[in-house]
Amino acid sequence: MSCIFCQIAAGEIDSDIVYQDHQVVAFRDLNPQAPVHILIIPREHISNLDQASAENADLLGHCALVAAEIARAEGLAESGYRLVTNVGPDAGQSVDHMHFHLLGGRRMQWPPG
Repeated sequence: MSCIFCQIAAGEIDSDIVYQDHQVVAFRDLNPQAPVHILIIPREHISNLDQASAENADLLGHCALVAAEIARAEGLAESGYRLVTNVGPDAGQSVDHMHFHLLGGRRMQWPPG
């Protein structure tokens, strides 16, 4: 298994896991871009959102609900947070495994990039 996120999901690589269930794993980013920066990944390897299909709709919804649950647990819900996924190299995707960035704990700017 060469995908680092698949290895994290399988427990083969240590990470600071904040949430996991049978569908997703969430862990703190090693290079945080905000005081709270958590990655939410599906256990199933999907390269990015563009490669997802209608069969993945429940999984994608679950990722979003998990993000909201984590945001509440991290104390971000009242002040706000950002949930983003990058698709492809021009968007900044650096790991070829779909993942969502949960960012919070500071004021976000718009436009983001």
